[in-house]
Amino acid sequence: MRWRSFVAIGDSFTEGLDDPYPDGSGYRGWADLVAATLAAATGPDFRYANLAIRGRLFGAIVAEQVPAALEMRPDLISFAAGGNDALRRNFDAAALVERYDRVVAELRATGADVVLFRFADVTARLPGQRIIGPRAAILNRAAGDTARRHGALLVDLFADDVFRHPALWSEDRLHLSPAGHRRVAAHVLAALGVPCDERWLVVPPEPAPTPWLAARGADLRWAGRHLAPWIKRRLTGRSSGDTVTAKRPTLAPFLADPLSPSGDRSVH
Repeated sequence: MRWRSFVAIGDSFTEGLDDPYPDGSGYRGWADLVAATLAAATGPDFRYANLAIRGRLFGAIVAEQVPAALEMRPDLISFAAGGNDALRRNFDAAALVERYDRVVAELRATGADVVLFRFADVTARLPGQRIIGPRAAILNRAAGDTARRHGALLVDLFADDVFRHPALWSEDRLHLSPAGHRRVAAHVLAALGVPCDERWLVVPPEPAPTPWLAARGADLRWAGRHLAPWIKRRLTGRSSGDTVTAKRPTLAPFLADPLSPSGDRSVH
């Protein structure tokens, strides 16, 4: 195994929402699953940091997390950013794409392997598809182009139609469920050439069709619980990550099985 250190950079997707640890100590997510798999293959010398914070915009991720990751000089870096920007009114696609390329070039210049993502399609579950869809396509195209240009590893979640399955998403319709995070972890490990737990790729059974009236009721409940608070945060200039800090801000050993009931994950 050539990776002895892994740093994950990003927002809620990489922090691990909505895949909570059983002991309530925080969110697990695909990056923790990947780290645990690499640690099991590498041994006690493997180290892992996760700098991702929910709600972070691209500029904040680049300003706060990228310098910290560069200072750690890991063997492997994952970079996933821009999704929150695509939901904002002032989304500047050209500026973001140009900066995305520069950041990936900087990360690759350290000699680290870099993992990039084409994001799965969430537009079918959210309002504003005509706006969000084209913006997401721009981000995905930039990821593919940048990966080719700089020799990064590309994880193409958009091409996996299984992510259209509702069981892979949490009730907020935006973040992945535990099953969704396991599937992402499997894709990342495949890109790295590392075997994963085959159960992570099991496709849940298709749910029964929801009657129209019940579906509209579910839409109303979702709007009250998730959409309205999101709009309020936008109007007040707040973010879901304003009081959140990185769950693993420094490189440290990561030894235990992340799916174990104990939730014991790190040794300092």
